[in-house]
Amino acid sequence: MIRTRLAAVLAAAFLALLPTTARAADYPDPLPLTGQEIIHDPTVSHLKNGQYVAYSTGGIIGARLSTDMKHWDDAGNAFVTPPSWWYEYNSTGDPWAPDLSFRDGRYWLYYAVSSWGTNHSAIGVATSKSGMPGTWTDQGKVFTSETTDTWNAIDPGVIKADGRLWMAFGSYWTGIRMVELNPKTGKAVPGATVRHLATRPDAPYAVEGPYIVKHGHHYYLFASYDACCAGVNSTYKIRVGRSTSITGPYVDSAGTPMLEGGGDLLLAGHGQYFGTGGQSVFRDKGQDWLAYHYYDGDDNGTPKLGLNKLSWSHDGWPTVK
Repeated sequence: MIRTRLAAVLAAAFLALLPTTARAADYPDPLPLTGQEIIHDPTVSHLKNGQYVAYSTGGIIGARLSTDMKHWDDAGNAFVTPPSWWYEYNSTGDPWAPDLSFRDGRYWLYYAVSSWGTNHSAIGVATSKSGMPGTWTDQGKVFTSETTDTWNAIDPGVIKADGRLWMAFGSYWTGIRMVELNPKTGKAVPGATVRHLATRPDAPYAVEGPYIVKHGHHYYLFASYDACCAGVNSTYKIRVGRSTSITGPYVDSAGTPMLEGGGDLLLAGHGQYFGTGGQSVFRDKGQDWLAYHYYDGDDNGTPKLGLNKLSWSHDGWPTVK
């Protein structure tokens, strides 16, 4: 009996020393889904017409529709044809990482146009009364970056705070940045300061895909760390920090600034679910949800939609369920 108890204690101690990503029990599985689950960099919303929509990287902003958030059907693309200006940044006219929001009686769909490995990039925006696929009118460029810049204009995440409109964005070019937008046009204020929110200590500064939400007295910055887009070899994981100001500084629960590599680990690969990231947050019927993609180890690393309830601890930090 003593030896059995000692073995159990040693086993528990060994598990406590394992890397977080290896401890599958620490992370809940995503909500079971059916239908068309294939997706990358999802943004999800419950539309005014009662349907759920998920827009994503792939196609001309790929679209999925659902009536219950569990079964998803392919709904084509946000756009019928790519706007001509996209080809300045991407020879295939393939946009990335959309962000869907609603304000002033319209839906706003932000997205990035770029090519792999360059920061010659642009963020654009389109508007729609219904938010449904095929109803979007493109409004052109919001913000751009060039090879002379130290940031990359991709992965937009828009939030209204204190009566002003802000857009977080960024990637491996020194991490996450932010600019102020004109709330009427939805585009960057001319000459707006480009603020710095998060980065890593060493090149290639692997943090991207920002999304900011307000909860209580804090703003929470969710971001994807490490590498995506490699199937089961993807190491994407979601980290989070918070600030009392929309413009930062953002810190983790230990007080480490996200500008110094900080960020609490919220969700990482576990079991068959590899490379969890490309996240966004949406609220439905009083419940916050985390949407993201993962690479399915039981389906040759196919990227699929992950949905988990997002809860908040007594001290204000988010957890997934």
